[in-house]
Amino acid sequence: MSDLLRIALVAEGKTDYVIINAALRAILSQPFYLQLLQPEQTQPELGTGWGGVFKWCRAFRAGGYATLKNDPKLELFDVIVLHLDADVADRKYADYGTEFAAMAAGLRALPCVLPCPPAADTVVQLRAVLLDWLGIEVPGPKAVLCLPSKATEAWLLAALLPESDARLAGLECNMNTEGMLASLPKSQRVKKSKREYEKHAAQITQAWTQVICRRSGQARQFEADMRAAAVPEALPLAR
Repeated sequence: MSDLLRIALVAEGKTDYVIINAALRAILSQPFYLQLLQPEQTQPELGTGWGGVFKWCRAFRAGGYATLKNDPKLELFDVIVLHLDADVADRKYADYGTEFAAMAAGLRALPCVLPCPPAADTVVQLRAVLLDWLGIEVPGPKAVLCLPSKATEAWLLAALLPESDARLAGLECNMNTEGMLASLPKSQRVKKSKREYEKHAAQITQAWTQVICRRSGQARQFEADMRAAAVPEALPLAR
């Protein structure tokens, strides 16, 4: 593994890329390069959002690989991160239309949401759904599933509001963090765009350990999984 950690990201959207990239700057001590594989301009047919992640996974599944690292298109990356917001557990395949629902025939059902708290119960169910989309039993070495509850916006909101703010109560069960960001006072308001989120990326990095991880069990899980995946592979012993 080179000194520069090469990380591939499959995500719902470009704003998620900004938040996850900012989190990685707090988590990793070594330099890294994060490449967004999905959504990607050269594959507009896949679309964005969780439907785009589903279609990317469906294309991977067609290859019949046992783990993500077995795919030749991914072998040059040191770590592969798959992102899916936990609010997808509340969705139906038919939300994307009958054709989309037909593509999901025979796969684990949606919705799969469970009472929240605890947020982790729903995440466990959604993790199984995501692995089923991929057609694999485990992500495999050097693969990390990033499943923020209920969305990556929860991490951004925790970075922006004072730690004692009552609006952060039940953060991982809040289905309206995006709306809360858009309804903050004008001087703090954050509209959902890559440019707007990038303005606050440094705050996410700074608040990650002391604020975001305290509020979010899924942030702690992502950090633990990412640190484990980023450990350099052992070289074979000389004979």
